[in-house]
Amino acid sequence: MVTVTKTVRFDAAHVLTNHAGLCRNLHGHTYRVDVSVAGEADGGDGMVIDFKDLKTLLAETVCARFDHAFIYNTGSEAEREIAEVVARHGMRTAAVPFRSTAENLARHFFGELKAHLPGIKSVRVWETADSCAEYSE
Repeated sequence: MVTVTKTVRFDAAHVLTNHAGLCRNLHGHTYRVDVSVAGEADGGDGMVIDFKDLKTLLAETVCARFDHAFIYNTGSEAEREIAEVVARHGMRTAAVPFRSTAENLARHFFGELKAHLPGIKSVRVWETADSCAEYSE
């Protein structure tokens, strides 16, 4: 079994309403997302998956939706109000039905990618250079 990992990055803003710390304020991150896929590299080409194919999939499912967007929780009245103002001024938003923590984003991305990547092993979401959350089943 071989595991390969592809990394993509995107910039986005978010807020964690009702959080006791500083993240209750609107702020942004340059997110780094690492997606690991495991499998046998014996399909004739010696690859688990072509890195280019994995990059394209991540660009379409993660980056296209979240890059340079305000990620907001549809369950939060305050976040919906902020998103309405952002959208009204022609800026991008990305609605999610959960708090936009690194943990929840990792779980969400895993779920979105699982249908396209039968060998998906884990998704790691970095908010900063030294802070990440990893989801695997």
